Amino acid sequence: MFEYLGTVLTAVDPGFDVLRYLTVRTIGGTLTALVISILLGPAIINFLKSMQFEQFVREDGPKSHYKKTGTPTMGGLLILSSLTISTILWADLGNRYIWVVLGVTIGFALIGFFDDYLKISKKSSDGLTSIQKIIFQSIIALISMTYLYYSAEIMPETSFIVPFFKDLILPMSPFIFIFTGMFVLIGSSNAVNLTDGLDGLAILPTVLIGGALGLIAYAMGNQLIADYLYLPHLPLSGELIVFCGALIGSGIGFLWYNTYPAQVFMGDIGSLTLGAILGIIAIILRHELVFAIMAGVFVVETLSVAIQVISYKTRGKRVFLMAPIHHHYELKGWAEPKIIVRFWIITLVLILIALATLKLR
Repeated sequence: MFEYLGTVLTAVDPGFDVLRYLTVRTIGGTLTALVISILLGPAIINFLKSMQFEQFVREDGPKSHYKKTGTPTMGGLLILSSLTISTILWADLGNRYIWVVLGVTIGFALIGFFDDYLKISKKSSDGLTSIQKIIFQSIIALISMTYLYYSAEIMPETSFIVPFFKDLILPMSPFIFIFTGMFVLIGSSNAVNLTDGLDGLAILPTVLIGGALGLIAYAMGNQLIADYLYLPHLPLSGELIVFCGALIGSGIGFLWYNTYPAQVFMGDIGSLTLGAILGIIAIILRHELVFAIMAGVFVVETLSVAIQVISYKTRGKRVFLMAPIHHHYELKGWAEPKIIVRFWIITLVLILIALATLKLR
């Protein structure tokens, strides 16, 4: 909205052109989302309490988590409301990438909402079945991937970018593009969902990765920077940094209430959606491999579950004390804040490594 307002008001006074600057709108979007989330936090937490939207801890989980029973859940509403409002205010709504990420955000939020609602209504940690989740996620992923492929205007939008090589950009067929995109989107969504098991564990890595993807979006949207880094130039991608800024602001605002000991949990409406947001941005930027490096913590959390299940079914033995792997460290005696902060640090290191690949070509 402010981008359009700046265009209109520039005719009155050239000084209003500042509202069109990408950097100004990114800062504005970040601060707006941060302020909204912090100010709305108490009201939403009290609302969730009044509606008895409370967390139900899995019976086979660590015993230390039993004390968290009754903590309000579905706090993802706080993240998504501040993110959406800020994006609508500060982003260029004529940019189709913005509508793709907003569409994915709303779609996965609905899945998460129904999953959380079922858990609350049944007073159980069981919501949608895994099959149901995958089906609904696949529908949204298929629609978004199909739109991205057939709305593409230049070849790099539908090509595979290989890190460490200056000119190795491989065109993709519709089937490969849509299939791999669906895999990344669904995988990212569920990976963050699995990681969201400790207070603040998932939200800060999401914020950090969102910021890094925002930098890549800005670089690819700027012809000079893209040429310098030997990246394909995607003229529309720069606008995604405004969305990423809003994601950072809303995430930090949520962390204000989610830090240990948490006053509210994000629930599946938050974790499923945040994972999908990171996935769709990485797909749009064609940096899925770089994203996989950044999201190493999420990847390891997911692999730990897969390894545990396969090992138990084939050998009758468990590799970890409990999966996902953050529970393994809990049962080894690590304090919850120690696990959380160390996973944050690992994520930061992985992001720096991933960003380094942009120059190592």
